[in-house]
Order: sequence, then C-alpha cells, then structure tokens
Amino acid sequence: MPDNPASPEPLLPERLARAITLGGPVPVAQFMAAANSHYYGTRDPLGAAGDFITAPEISQMFGELIGLWLADLWDRAGRPAAHYVELGPGRGSLAADALRAMAKAGLKPPVHFVETSQALRTAQAKAVPDAQWHDDVTTLPDDAPLLIVANEFFDALPVYQLVRRAESWHERLVACQDTMFLPIPGKAVPDEIVPEALRDAAPGSIIESSPASVAIVRALARRLDAQGGAALIVDYGYEGPALGETLQAVKQHGFANPFEAPGEHDLTAHIDFATLGGMAEMSGARVHGPVAQGDFLGLLGIAERAAALARLHPERGSALAEAHRRLTHPQEMGALFRAMALTAKGWPTPAAMG
Repeated sequence: MPDNPASPEPLLPERLARAITLGGPVPVAQFMAAANSHYYGTRDPLGAAGDFITAPEISQMFGELIGLWLADLWDRAGRPAAHYVELGPGRGSLAADALRAMAKAGLKPPVHFVETSQALRTAQAKAVPDAQWHDDVTTLPDDAPLLIVANEFFDALPVYQLVRRAESWHERLVACQDTMFLPIPGKAVPDEIVPEALRDAAPGSIIESSPASVAIVRALARRLDAQGGAALIVDYGYEGPALGETLQAVKQHGFANPFEAPGEHDLTAHIDFATLGGMAEMSGARVHGPVAQGDFLGLLGIAERAAALARLHPERGSALAEAHRRLTHPQEMGALFRAMALTAKGWPTPAAMG
C-alpha cells in the first residue's frame, strides 16, 4: 500500500538506514554531507546553549581585525568598488563586526552571504539586514572585486576517506544495522590515487580528501583572477598530504561518536591547507600563508585592541583578557587554527601573512 501522505517524514537516521539497506553502504563523504545538511538546516548550533562556539562569538575583536585587514588591502589596491562575501557566516557576528570596522576606513561594500540554512539566514538577517543570500558561490556578483571571508566553513564540507588494509587501500564506507551506523572498508582502489609517499603506510592508516573543498576554492580563485580581490580562509587544519583521521563530531561543546545519531551533531574534519593552496594557485590566485591564528591576530594588533576596549569598558577587562587568550594562545585556538589568504594577481600582499 502507498505511504500515508499525512504521516510525518522519517527522521534522518531512519532515512539513511533505509537508503543503506536498499542500496548498500555509502561513502563517508555522502554520510557526512547528509548529516550536516540536516544538522545546519534545522537549528542554530552556536553559542553556550548550542553545540560549539566560533571565534566571532568569543569576541568582537576577531571580526573587527578581519574587517581592518580587508580595508587595508582594499586601500592599497586603490579603493576599487568591491563586494563583501562571507561563506557560512554563522549568526552574522563576524560580518557585523567587520563591516563596522571597514566603514570607519571608508569601505562600505554590498554584502553577500553564501548560506543554505534557513535557521541561520534568519539570525544573519538580524545582524546584517541588507545582506543578499546565495545557495552557492556560482551566483556571486561578477562586476567588481570580491572581498571573501571563510571562517570555519571548509571544515564542515564532506571528506572522503581511504583506509589501508594488509595489501591495498580501500574507500571507507558507512554501513548500517538497524539504525546503528559503522565504518567499513569498501572495494580496493588503485594505488595511483594515493600520494606516493603514503602508499606503503601501515594497515589501519587513513587518508582524507575533500573534493568539495577543492571545487569551491578553485571557483573562488578563478573569480579573483577574473575580477580582482582577496579571500581569507581561517580554519583548523594541516599541510598535507598526511595520514590520520580527523573526522569528528561535536555535541554540547564536547566530542561525540561521528557515526551515532547523524544529523544531531556537527561533523567536521581538518582541512588540508597545502592542497587548497595548490589548487588555488593552479586556478590563478596568489597564495599567502597559512600562518597560525595567534600570530595572525597578534600582528594585526589584537593585544592593543583588547587594551583599548578594556580602557573604554573597565568592567569587561577580565572577559576581554580571557577572549584574547582563547583566540591567540597556542593551547587554545592560536596554533590549531590557521589563516591563509588568496589574492588576485596585481593586488598587494596582505598584512600579517609572514
């Protein structure tokens, strides 16, 4: 008999379980994409009451310094008409703080957000009412340079995984028993797709790659090459290729099993800055960095900004000191997070990039 049209749609774990039961195990990337699409589409995950907190939510200083970084670059490029673009702008906090700082330097660009979550679009509209929204980067304006920010955006894009068995590499898949999901090795893959230096790794080793991230960074680099402008990518990651699994789940500010309750916690993976930088160069952009977030913010004057804010608001002195520490200390966000810039040929070298 046909399904009752009035019955509620099954929960994501049930839909995934049915799809895997009917079609067989799916790549880790497909599982991650489905989980994050549901997760971000059904909630605002940020803040103390959510699952995690990002740098712009820790302090206004983060967004302000990025705004001044962009304004400095724009000024040295000759003050062209430009668009501000942010990928995955959260609640809009970074953009609001950056735009305020940019305006003081004379830069007041139209604002474009690449965001698919309606819940987050609602929050963003409160912070930046004049923003225009895009589902992806293909519809961004092409009539002027772009000033692009991607803070903790690429880490949420799906990753493929390969796992080493005794004699060969295999794509890692997600299988299901009832609604219990678990990773398993799939068919063997040709050695040629594995970086040569990693081919003889020990059994159990894992390699990750993110074709979705590569596609987006190449599209951005081509835009910069054609239109001018710059992009700033801030995220946690490494310079690969490298061995190791970085896929993780975060729930209520703690770690969870990434294969449990898909769609109910944030799935992320560290980004490969070397691969993204190499792809950006191949697509026409100049690459600067990456540098540690603590060094980047330090060179931009975060200590001086914290002191200035503390003088204006003495009652916030201890909170500002704590925010400064969280953003820059090597054992907090200062070393794990990195900043990498892309610029169009002919644009100046950005500040604080070594």
